[in-house]
Amino acid sequence: MSELKEAVVITGMTGAGRGTAAKVLEKLGYYVIDNLPPVLLDSTIDTVEKAADIDLLAVVVDARSRSFFGELAEALGRLRKRGVPTRVLYLEASDEVLVRRQEAARRPHPLSLEGRLMDGFVAERQLLRRVRAGADLVVDTTSLNVHQLGQRLRAAFGEPGSRGLRASVMSFGFKYGIPIDADMVADMRFLPNPYWEPELRAMSGLDDPVREFVRSQPRAEEFLDRYEDLISLLTDGFLHEDKHFLTLAIGCTGGRHRSVAMSEAFAERLRARGVSTLVVHRDLGRE
Repeated sequence: MSELKEAVVITGMTGAGRGTAAKVLEKLGYYVIDNLPPVLLDSTIDTVEKAADIDLLAVVVDARSRSFFGELAEALGRLRKRGVPTRVLYLEASDEVLVRRQEAARRPHPLSLEGRLMDGFVAERQLLRRVRAGADLVVDTTSLNVHQLGQRLRAAFGEPGSRGLRASVMSFGFKYGIPIDADMVADMRFLPNPYWEPELRAMSGLDDPVREFVRSQPRAEEFLDRYEDLISLLTDGFLHEDKHFLTLAIGCTGGRHRSVAMSEAFAERLRARGVSTLVVHRDLGRE
C-alpha cells in the first residue's frame, strides 16, 4: 500500500495551460491522469493508494467532463473530508488571450453553444467560481509563456508534501493592470521614479545603479522592514488555514525600475527566513 503524499487537482479555464502544467508535474515525479470526471476522483484515490509505487498524484479535471464538470467542488470537499492531502491548482487567463489561444488551436470550447467560444468561457467561469475561490494556488497565464509557467510550477510543487510556506514575488506595472492571481499587492509609487533620471532610464531594477538608487530613498528600507514583519505575522495563520502558496505582487508605474528592485530585495529577505521564493518580473520586457 502506498502512502499518498500529495494529490494535485489541475483545473481552470480552457486554454490557460492545464496541459503544460500536467507535463511539468509529470517531470517532477507525479503520476498524471488527464481528463478525469470529478465523480471518479474518490475511486481513483482508492486505486492509487493500493499501488506501492505511486505516492504523488496529479489529475486534470476540466470542462471536457461536460455535464460531470459541475460536480468538481463537491468531489474536492469529499477528498478533504477523507483527509487526502489535496492541493488545487487553478489556471486562468484573460478572455482575449483564451479566445486567441483556442482559435489558434482550432478547437471548439467544450461548453460552447453553436460554436461560440465566448459562450463556452462564460459558462466555464460560472461553473468554476467555487473551485477558484477555494484553490490553493491560482496562476494567471495571460502574460506567461510555457517556460515561465513551468518555472512558477516547479517553484510551487518542486518539494512535494512540503508543509512550509512557498512564495512567488511578482513585480508588475500598474499601467498594465494588477495581477489577478496576487494574494497581496504593494505599491512602490511612493518612491522617486528612476525613469526621470536620464542615466537610469534605459536600465532596470536588476541593474546595480537602479537598485542602489531605489533602496537609498527615504522609507525604502523601512517599507521592507515593515512588510517583512507583516508577512511574518501572517505566515502562521496562512499555514494554520492550510494555505502554503503565497503570491506577493509589488508594483510601480511601468514595472521596470522600482517594483523590480524592491521585489528582488524582498525575495532576499524571505529566503533568509527559509521561505522557498521565486521572483517573477511580469512586465519587465514591455516597452
